[in-house]
Amino acid sequence: MTAKTDDREPTNDAKRAKPTLRREDARAGRAAIVGRPNAGKSTLLNALVGQKLVIATPLPGTTRTSVLAVHTSEEPPTQIAFIDTPGLHRPKSALGSVLVDQARLGLADADVIVFVATVPEARTMERGTASLRIPTSGDEDILLLIRDMNVPVILALNKIDRLKDKRLLLPILERYQAAFPFAAIVPISATREIQLDALVSEVRARLPEGLLYDEDFFTDRPERFFVAELVREAAMKQTRQEVPHGVAVTIDQYIDNPELIRITATLIVEKDSHKSIVIGARGSRIRDIGKEARIAIEAFLDRKIYLELWVRADEGWTNDPNRARKRVTETESP
Repeated sequence: MTAKTDDREPTNDAKRAKPTLRREDARAGRAAIVGRPNAGKSTLLNALVGQKLVIATPLPGTTRTSVLAVHTSEEPPTQIAFIDTPGLHRPKSALGSVLVDQARLGLADADVIVFVATVPEARTMERGTASLRIPTSGDEDILLLIRDMNVPVILALNKIDRLKDKRLLLPILERYQAAFPFAAIVPISATREIQLDALVSEVRARLPEGLLYDEDFFTDRPERFFVAELVREAAMKQTRQEVPHGVAVTIDQYIDNPELIRITATLIVEKDSHKSIVIGARGSRIRDIGKEARIAIEAFLDRKIYLELWVRADEGWTNDPNRARKRVTETESP
């Protein structure tokens, strides 16, 4: 099934300004962002680097591999390579195990760990915190993993915008501080960009002196990786709970012509029944996926594109360790 998305809509993509850094007083290093699935790690990375770089959906398990992006600032001169990682959890499938492995790889050589946890829903907090498990069992598993890493850990307590009464934060902060020797605790909202400067300052204070990267370096991933991710994001949003965890994307063709970029991609699902769901009645859903993906890709690349999508089934790939690893680590067809 093909979706040829030629219906053009204007996009506005603000280019990232590249600061010129002086070496005196400079600090630079790697900060791994870890946490449970759906804690807001990808949203946080996008906000910290000032650009939508990694996909984010309300569905847990959206992030499948670590992505590095550099936050740069002039005053004071700073380079922080933030590393978004898949959510750490107890895996229930081969795909889940691969995602946990990818998250642990993202921790390698980190100078600082940013542990992202979330405040409970406001209606839950209003009933009191005495009966709540804070940190949650999932948080405790992660803290146990990173406890002996000999790296400063900063708690970024996310989604504080849920609470109108900020006095409700105090008992949560006290419970986290009692559970783990955090180097710092910063309440934040990644979606509303609240307290992100304070988080950056706490990370910077714990980094080595000097600079690490050339001034034009931003991410360790090629354009095609992000193109595949934007197609997968569109598929996840359009299919919602029906097939998202069983969708992978490969880039079959990427031709960069002066007038536009021609892209052919394949969405891989794990069941034949999912293939018909992704295609939709008379191809309606795959067209919607293609349109949403094209708009996002054009905004990301700041270029016109022609996008062609195909769908195929690879029965049970999420339960096969070899195929799951290949789908997570490769975005281009062999």
